[in-house]
Amino acid sequence: MTTNSSATLLTRRPLSVSRAGLWWGLLGVVAFSFTLPFTRVVVGGGAMSPLFVSCGRAVVAAVLASAALAITRQRRPRGAQWARLAVVAGGVVVGFPVLTSFALITAPAGHAAVVVALLPAVTAVLVVLRGHERPRASFWVMAALGAVAAITFASVQGGGSAGLHGSDLLLLAAVLACGFGYAEGGLLARELGAWQTISWALVLAAVPMALLTAVSVVRQPPSGTPLDWALFGYLGAVSMFLGFVAWYRGLAIGPMAQVSQVQLVQPVLGIAWAALLLHEQVGWPTVLGGAAVIACAGVAVRSRLRQPG
Repeated sequence: MTTNSSATLLTRRPLSVSRAGLWWGLLGVVAFSFTLPFTRVVVGGGAMSPLFVSCGRAVVAAVLASAALAITRQRRPRGAQWARLAVVAGGVVVGFPVLTSFALITAPAGHAAVVVALLPAVTAVLVVLRGHERPRASFWVMAALGAVAAITFASVQGGGSAGLHGSDLLLLAAVLACGFGYAEGGLLARELGAWQTISWALVLAAVPMALLTAVSVVRQPPSGTPLDWALFGYLGAVSMFLGFVAWYRGLAIGPMAQVSQVQLVQPVLGIAWAALLLHEQVGWPTVLGGAAVIACAGVAVRSRLRQPG
């Protein structure tokens, strides 16, 4: 696969490519939807530290990415592309995994999925700012309402008058970090290619993540059942690498506007997996909170997408 293969396909078969982009995007979202529940299982029991899980999974993914880049002999990024890759790495390789791993020590996976449902709107806002677009006023209104809905839900579920807990603040910071990584990664994928973007970001972060993994092993040697290690393997190979290959592939095929909306399915799936796999109680507050955040994010994204140029 070459860097320009997506653009070539888009020119020759626009209708089928549109469907292909949506399916690739959906495949990536389904892969991501297991991340929070699986992370909750691995760190919740205390067998593996959050630092080991978040950094170790990045090392696993970096090994796979390095092999893929070497086998296909990809051209190295140039100049400012390295700085932009650092933004991607800081957001999706370091920021989101580390922050959510620590948050999920105490936060239920279903609760975290609702807060993370704010991600599509945050990503859209950052893309607007990064791309110097001029969206409709309704975009800003709905994006703000989505933020208020997510924070209100987290505050109420976190203890009512007690306000936001530390885990909620970590989740909100994770959403912001990931939004930066998604926005810059989506733009950079047009230059480097879809899977190449996440691969180079993983390689860029490999050394510091490997050092942090070593530190975490010395401080708390990881243990766990075969299931724990299998879930850790999923987080590294799928959540951190293959899921991004599918996600950025979908964005590259496009239309990016339609594919980005598929991400709204992720919190719904995350809540469902938390209930089915972890037997978490999903009450009406969680359902209504998730619906409110998803609705606001969906309207915000659609409002932006209708804005020409």
